[in-house]
Amino acid sequence: LYPSGFDEESCISRYESLSYHHSSKLNQASPYLVSKLRSYETRHKRCMELYNTTVLSLKHNTSELFNDCKYIVWISSSGLGNRIITVISTFLYALLTDRVLLIDRGSADIMPKLFCEPFPGSSWFLPLDFPLIPKFSDFNGDSPDSFGSLLNHHSHSDLPFQRNYVYLHLDHDYNDRDKLFFCNQHQKYLQNTLWLVITSNNYFIPSLFFISGFQSELNELFPDKETVFHLLGRYMFHPTNEAWALVSRYYNAYLSKADVTVGIQIRVHWRSGMLDYVLSQILSCSMDEGILPQIDKIERLNNTTRNKTSLVDVMIVSLDKGYLEHIRDVYWENPTTTGEFVSVHQPSSEEYQQFGNSKHDMKAWVEMYLLSLTDKLITSAYSTFGYVAQGLSGRRSWVLYNPENGEVPNPPCQRVISMEPCFHAAPSHDCNERDAISVAPYLMHCEDVKFGLKLVEPDKN
Repeated sequence: LYPSGFDEESCISRYESLSYHHSSKLNQASPYLVSKLRSYETRHKRCMELYNTTVLSLKHNTSELFNDCKYIVWISSSGLGNRIITVISTFLYALLTDRVLLIDRGSADIMPKLFCEPFPGSSWFLPLDFPLIPKFSDFNGDSPDSFGSLLNHHSHSDLPFQRNYVYLHLDHDYNDRDKLFFCNQHQKYLQNTLWLVITSNNYFIPSLFFISGFQSELNELFPDKETVFHLLGRYMFHPTNEAWALVSRYYNAYLSKADVTVGIQIRVHWRSGMLDYVLSQILSCSMDEGILPQIDKIERLNNTTRNKTSLVDVMIVSLDKGYLEHIRDVYWENPTTTGEFVSVHQPSSEEYQQFGNSKHDMKAWVEMYLLSLTDKLITSAYSTFGYVAQGLSGRRSWVLYNPENGEVPNPPCQRVISMEPCFHAAPSHDCNERDAISVAPYLMHCEDVKFGLKLVEPDKN
């Protein structure tokens, strides 16, 4: 899956990470996907060499074709989990349409500090002199250059668009006109546009399967629909040497010697007064599902023998430290029924999400990656942070349902039917007005978001 031609010292994780992952999913990339990636790498390098020529279309405000290179520019927005899932979505669209993906670094220039360059011989970062950068902060669903607005104000005789760029607004607040992006008949309007600029906070890959012109190639790229994010995520997102040093030090200190490792990712969107409810939910889920060992409320002198050395290592990832303290105390104050020893630890407790803070994002990326290295994983509903950890792991997690009305949900959690992320704001119908999940057997509503869509592999379930 990985290309050759990289200097090993420039991105150590690309070469060392395979020995940390226990999943074999990475070996299941289709030959066609591997071939498509090698072709893309060649195109990316060539089109970046031609960038100074192609960008003249924007500098001189013309739609003239200077060469055969076309680009899609991803604008940085939202939290780190959202950024990762939308980069992967945008990259797959670039693969399907023979475009080159360029990444906006963001105002804090955080992305280069977190991720290695994925493509050999050229950068994936947008040059800092790109002419449209001053407009990025003004792009929204009402922008006159947006896909939805252009459809609304152009007659069919004006289509396809004869423009040098079009803005794609695929954020959670997009309107019905913007959603026509997922219609095959509307994709042709973009075919002559040299530059596409996109903002999204959604994993919109499930709805790319609505587009009939893409379906055959998508099926060839991903015979197993459950591996889309996993394969593209493992291909694209490698921790920089700074991030990898944090991952490897923590893993070797806390996780490497355990017989079983368990990751628990906790994200509570309404935090006030929720600690006790969520703690009860986590313990009910983990013990009922056999993720963590049961505790014995009656102290038995012969319950724990010196011959039993099985160690379960639990890593808590949360903005709060209260979960760590409580779960650790449960296993300190009570023996397990089967004699395992349980160690509980937490890399950080930042208290609140800090957008645009490079140190905060570094910790978040390291913790996502560490969660992906655990043997069993519990994630929180509606959390893109959890989606990334699960997708990179190549394993299906257990998802915690959101507490409602001050009560622990029953059941407290569910094993997900697919390790794919959820498209939270997916169109409910395809372009022929059919219910979305009737379009294909590999689409279903998400376990944690009632009206969301996710990819599944029917033959596995």
